[in-house]
Amino acid sequence: MTKAKILIIDDEAPIRDVLSASLQDEGYEVVTASDGETGLQAIREHKPDLVFLDIWMPGKYDGIEVLKLAKQEFTALDFVMISGHG
Repeated sequence: MTKAKILIIDDEAPIRDVLSASLQDEGYEVVTASDGETGLQAIREHKPDLVFLDIWMPGKYDGIEVLKLAKQEFTALDFVMISGHG
């Protein structure tokens, strides 16, 4: 049985690296993206089962905007919102 494919969208490389390594150690297939725009492309291309999504990211789309746009197109996709801010 294959484990879920997880997408991590976060602008901070250390966060992406730690989450990715931990999830891969558990046998998950992991894809990463460094900003909202790339993250939306990765959702379309890789069709993940779950997305870890940073709330606050610089660039065209922050996490909230990515969530709104992705949920319009991928209504059944689950998201875990993460933040390095208090």
